[in-house]
Amino acid sequence: MERPDGASGSGAGSGSQSSAESTARPEAESRPRPASKSDGPSTSGRVEWLLAAALLAIPMAVVPGGDGTATLVSLWGFVTLGADGGIGGYPVWSYFLDQPRPFATLPPSIRAWPLAVGFHLLALGSATGGVALGREDRRVTGGLLVFAAAATLWVAAGLGVRFGVGSTAGWLSVIPAGAVAALLVAFGAYGRDLAGIATR
Repeated sequence: MERPDGASGSGAGSGSQSSAESTARPEAESRPRPASKSDGPSTSGRVEWLLAAALLAIPMAVVPGGDGTATLVSLWGFVTLGADGGIGGYPVWSYFLDQPRPFATLPPSIRAWPLAVGFHLLALGSATGGVALGREDRRVTGGLLVFAAAATLWVAAGLGVRFGVGSTAGWLSVIPAGAVAALLVAFGAYGRDLAGIATR
């Protein structure tokens, strides 16, 4: 007994629909899925924010003296630790305001000082946007920390060449604590994001 036209049509339709689904399914499965949030955080957390903020307090360079003293060169100025336990300070804005020479004639490493401050503050601002607003590009934050490390290393190297004490003068006369710390935070907290830039 022959099937009604409607029944035969529905059977043909279901067969063509299943064949279309079977051909579409492998294509859908072969498409790369977008990265989920489980692949990594999309914004900085409180730990990353605290690390970026702590970098503002780490000295760019530690210049040891020959008489048991040491000078800490921070982003904000000089702190001298005397052998007798005394502490002296000289803010960076006073250093630049007291300069008799124009800013453009200062050594390149001194002119990099404001850059170091700026990169650190921009990195902290980027991380703050991630924590407070949920809006951040972690690659930008990590990249700013790398630039901050480069600028602080430039300042530290220049200080070592010019202000090294006696036989310690030279590239190895200072300890570039700030640059090392900034690189550790950049690659420790944002290394996966920075690696994504390199692989693109």
